[in-house]
Amino acid sequence: MDKKQLQRLLRIILPIGTVISLFFVPWPLVWAWILPLPSTIPDQLNEAIDHGFDGIIVYVDQAGKESEFYAAGWHNRAEKIPARTDALFKIASIGKLYDAVAITKLVHDRRLDLSKSVAHYFPELTDRIEYADRITLSMLVQHRSGIPNYTNTANFWIDPPKNKVQTLARILDLPSNFEPDTDYEYSNTNYLLLTMLIEKVTGHSKFHYIKESILSPLGLENTYGSIHDVDMNAVMSGYYVGVEEDIKATDYGSMLATAEDVGTFLRALNDGSVFRNGEQEIYSSLYKYNHTGLIPGYQSIAEYHKDLDMVMIQFVNTTNFDGYTWNLSEIVYNRIVKIISKR
Repeated sequence: MDKKQLQRLLRIILPIGTVISLFFVPWPLVWAWILPLPSTIPDQLNEAIDHGFDGIIVYVDQAGKESEFYAAGWHNRAEKIPARTDALFKIASIGKLYDAVAITKLVHDRRLDLSKSVAHYFPELTDRIEYADRITLSMLVQHRSGIPNYTNTANFWIDPPKNKVQTLARILDLPSNFEPDTDYEYSNTNYLLLTMLIEKVTGHSKFHYIKESILSPLGLENTYGSIHDVDMNAVMSGYYVGVEEDIKATDYGSMLATAEDVGTFLRALNDGSVFRNGEQEIYSSLYKYNHTGLIPGYQSIAEYHKDLDMVMIQFVNTTNFDGYTWNLSEIVYNRIVKIISKR
């Protein structure tokens, strides 16, 4: 085929391809993105509910201003209880920020060494996790270990393990996804091992150490380690698209907190007040300062916006795993930031 023939073919194919692609455009997302920007946060939250979310909570902490609390939709859909700004919420992977701070503090106190290997701390796993003798503590924190992610194993979300031993067993003896420190891949298994290490070194539960070293000094009393430690009526219901029942009682091992508690922690993380002398330098070499979270029924965004000197937390209690609800929550979040920046 010569150049002219190719050009004629492309002139025929490209318009057809454009028309076909229109059938696969996620129009609800486009619509949510192009709608005129509301003038207020409550209006944007009500718009989010119209897009299909069951409930949403937003907390805003902007320097020099009173903290702002917003909620829309349902705290409990079946009982018609309106969304509450003080509700407890499963924060999922936002908890990794607390874990990374905990590791930082133990390293600073010389109770842990970032250069030591998984095999050093867990000799019993030397032959059960590939490259255990080469995977360092810092690689676990930074998701550079290559250890497979246990949440990617078969039926994890349908039949979650009952404890850490069962969870770890899902990836034992599996081949590594890459050699240590040659790539990046987000793996919850990294933080499972960090949890087990914190507990091994301190002799207490991970949450006990987090409460002692992070939460109590910050005065945070509405953060919990498990659904088994709280009044479940205070927990915002969680919903999966297409499933009628409330799934908040399913235990995926998540911490729970109010939006205000997460926001207060995130402010302290970013301004350095959660750290003692010398700790922030360690943390900055290890991990990031913002995070998101996603488990069935619960998705969250926790970010510090330097240009606005603002912490903003968004909780949404409606999920699916095809990416639609997550993309929609990001659109809503970014529109709220724009509303704030225009004020």
